[in-house]
Amino acid sequence: MATVESKAAQGTNGRGAGAQIEVENPATGEVVAHVPDLDDEQVAELARRGRAAQPGWQAMGYEGRGRVLRRAQKWLLDNSERLVETMISETGKVVEDVTLEISYGGGAFGFWAKHAESYLADEKVKSSSVFIKGKRLTLRYEPLGLVGIIGPWNYPFVNSFGDAIPALAAGNSVILKPSEITPLTSLLMAEALTQCGLPEDVFQVATGRGATGAAVVDQVDMIMFTGSTATGKKVMERAAQTLTPVSLELGGKDPMIVLSDADLERAANLAVFYSMQNSGQTCISVERVYVEEPVYDEFVDKVTEKVRALRQGPAEGPGSNDVGAMIFPKQAEIVESHVQDALAKGARALTGGRRRPGAGTFYEPTVLVDVDHTMKAMTEETFGPTLPIMKVADAEEALRLANDSAYGLSGSVVTKDVARGEQIARRMQAGTVCVNDAIMNYMALELPMGGWKASGLGTRHGQGGIRKYTRTQSILISRMHLKRDIHMFPYSATVTKVLGRALKLLYGRGKRD
Repeated sequence: MATVESKAAQGTNGRGAGAQIEVENPATGEVVAHVPDLDDEQVAELARRGRAAQPGWQAMGYEGRGRVLRRAQKWLLDNSERLVETMISETGKVVEDVTLEISYGGGAFGFWAKHAESYLADEKVKSSSVFIKGKRLTLRYEPLGLVGIIGPWNYPFVNSFGDAIPALAAGNSVILKPSEITPLTSLLMAEALTQCGLPEDVFQVATGRGATGAAVVDQVDMIMFTGSTATGKKVMERAAQTLTPVSLELGGKDPMIVLSDADLERAANLAVFYSMQNSGQTCISVERVYVEEPVYDEFVDKVTEKVRALRQGPAEGPGSNDVGAMIFPKQAEIVESHVQDALAKGARALTGGRRRPGAGTFYEPTVLVDVDHTMKAMTEETFGPTLPIMKVADAEEALRLANDSAYGLSGSVVTKDVARGEQIARRMQAGTVCVNDAIMNYMALELPMGGWKASGLGTRHGQGGIRKYTRTQSILISRMHLKRDIHMFPYSATVTKVLGRALKLLYGRGKRD
């Protein structure tokens, strides 16, 4: 058992660290560390130091910042075993789930080091206005200054620390408030960045509970939040008090549509892996499946056979288990309540349907059939290793039900007719849709990823994924000009008539409906 302390843990004005938070391994129940629960004053001190350090970091330019990020990329690969051990200790994941997170990080460091400058380069703008002829127009991107990130517990690297990478590449300082359930990965990455040459106080970790996150919102110039829709609304409400911009990745109830012409082996593998991977604790997990009637029984049989073969338990080395623990005990309670609600309303559990007895927080991989939209398992975010499968008459019914949701984060369609699959994807109300795949869009860092409806605001990845960490500035430079432009004082009737005729000549000859 360890006590983890950052500089902030030492407190301000001579105070000690104060309250401590226990960090448990959910696969074993063992307490693996203690971290401080920072208060408002301590967070304010982090903000003061972060703001003081930011101008020097920005002055290093894209090349200088890129060198630090590329060193961090190498650190990640050289220290992968240490990172795997840390992540498993606080999440209870299996080795392969953690390795997927690290592979994302390896790509992200290099991607943002390479693309930050091109995404944020000055843009020349052309105007259609005759008043602007001869003037130079430029749009530029300036780092916001101090960015706050509030990360979730399900992906302590990808969706917590990972959001800091483009923010840093843009020239900002960052305060990361990780989940109190999984803070150790963020603290390790703070140590890594220091070793890689990041200037002191440019990246800081504010460990703590909800009050710490609220204090971060109050102190920063922009907030990036990943978590539930309910908490996201609270973050947005608090940020509104200071007109602090927000980017939110919130809940999802991501549907998969399986058409009757689908390769059912492929479809079953997609459904099983992307519903059970990371114990279903992924915002863009497959949370519900709609299958056309002619292939429903065969699809269910394939899925059930595959889910029954899954191995569940603590990580005991590569290949030892397939499905790990539920990271947050309260989430296991939500999964349990959704399954019980479905069973009480007539659903059947073909596998699982209960918590696994013994040490750790595990919920058995569960396949539900005879489900409908009266059940929470089909309408509310379950966020666990469950797969409810619903029979539909045709693709139109499947699409109607897929869109019958407050959420719109992600979705997928499986069919051999790729053109038809794309047509259905374009009608699905979700920020990202995959055809004959699922979730893999997240690995394409060039492709924006964000939610519609109650699933969030803004995007990660692509141009928008770094531009959100900047403010825009428009610059107009008059290169050729008279001492007095024609529209300036003093007004005259003659000039007004001339301008009126000119406007009719320029704009009065357009097409009329």
